[in-house]
Amino acid sequence: MARFNPKSPSKSKTVNLANGRAFMQSPKMQLASLLLTSFAQDQFYRNTDQTFSELIGLLPRVDAEFAAKAALFARNEFGMRSITHVLAKELAIYASGKPWAKTFYEKIVRRPDDMTEILALLLAEKRAAIPNAARKGFAKAFDKFDGYQLAKYRGEDKNVKLVDVVNLVHPKPTARNAEALHQLVEGTLRNTNTWEAKLTEVGQIAGDEELKTAMKAEVWAELVQTRKIGYFALLRNLRNIAEQAPHVVPYACALLTDERLIKQSLVLPFRFTTAFEAVKAAKTRDKPMIINALNYALDLAMANVPKLPGKTLVALDDSGSMMGRPIQIGAMFAAVLYCANDADLMCFSDSAKYVHYNRKSPVMVIANDLVRNARSAGTNFNAIFENVKKKYDRIVILSDMQGWVGGGAPQKAFAAYKKYTGADPFIYSFDLQGYGSLQFPENKVFALAGFSEKVFDLMGVLEKDPMILVRQIEAVTLI
Repeated sequence: MARFNPKSPSKSKTVNLANGRAFMQSPKMQLASLLLTSFAQDQFYRNTDQTFSELIGLLPRVDAEFAAKAALFARNEFGMRSITHVLAKELAIYASGKPWAKTFYEKIVRRPDDMTEILALLLAEKRAAIPNAARKGFAKAFDKFDGYQLAKYRGEDKNVKLVDVVNLVHPKPTARNAEALHQLVEGTLRNTNTWEAKLTEVGQIAGDEELKTAMKAEVWAELVQTRKIGYFALLRNLRNIAEQAPHVVPYACALLTDERLIKQSLVLPFRFTTAFEAVKAAKTRDKPMIINALNYALDLAMANVPKLPGKTLVALDDSGSMMGRPIQIGAMFAAVLYCANDADLMCFSDSAKYVHYNRKSPVMVIANDLVRNARSAGTNFNAIFENVKKKYDRIVILSDMQGWVGGGAPQKAFAAYKKYTGADPFIYSFDLQGYGSLQFPENKVFALAGFSEKVFDLMGVLEKDPMILVRQIEAVTLI
């Protein structure tokens, strides 16, 4: 996920969560950073409740219309869910009476379960009534969905079910969903036309576990052998296929490494991370075969990575606060950038050093090695520029931005590097946790919060138009 922080007098000196010297973002950029990086997980310096509290505390400091646009941008362009649900709930106060409020609640809904999640948050506050804007927006949002989608997201095992939303907001039936809405209210709506539904139906069969296993194996076999399963669905279900239909694993691996399918899907290497984790946890004798296929497929997907012109330095923060998910994301991103471009690779914590790999090595091997050798020490951004002696067109820093060794923000070290080499590089400063503070106040610095595959699209144009992302958020229409 990404956001650009342009040069602005609103930047002021502060300290970060590690008590190091930093620069404060404007409230708008803090809000955008939280929205585009929070996966509702505990972080090193902040837990989930603190993240939500910070989000709520920012709302009085920004324009409600900007917050609504940022929420829609995060949900619709970057696929962020939980954090936008929280914001949608909080905006009920600030959006009241605004001409765009109803449309906001319609547009924030991409899937039917967006409504059930937001409604669950609203009902948890013991409100006397659901806000009128949310009621009308959700009613209109039902127009987007047909019977298949309504059946898929019934949420029968949830505290707030889709039928509860229907009973509260009373959507007007359309030609595409009238029958499904009627069946939903009657309790007879079922989805029987997809492979997901077939698997669900198998899971609901009482009694004979051996029969269930055989039936699931039959469904997976049909999907894989007839090539009816999409590439992303294949990635998501590798563990299920391996455990429930081991006899089709060779076919699944053949699909997985089909260069034409990889090119058509535009899948990028980062999509494979979750698949690797799932397969490693699988109970299957075919694990080595699948891991090998994943490695090969990931390397084929490198062809889908846009190339950056000129010379690039990639600096990966392997300090203690980066351990866990941040270092895994950062290492994968670093390995991809290193292998796909004319790039050097550096790791830094309390000190910094170049690291070298064979670019023909599997990308996942490089990423795993970076994680395995992480030093887990303090964070010193000065060390990057004190150890870089080459001239680069851009420097990509992957970190949580919690520098404190050497005081924090590396202004003097950065200036000395530029003077020594004559370089004037663009800095891509990736905040993989979205804590909200910056390490650089320079006007050629792009502060990119978190990570998304769309980052590559942004990097291709930011050097030409530094304000493009800000303009994209402001261009979101609410009415």
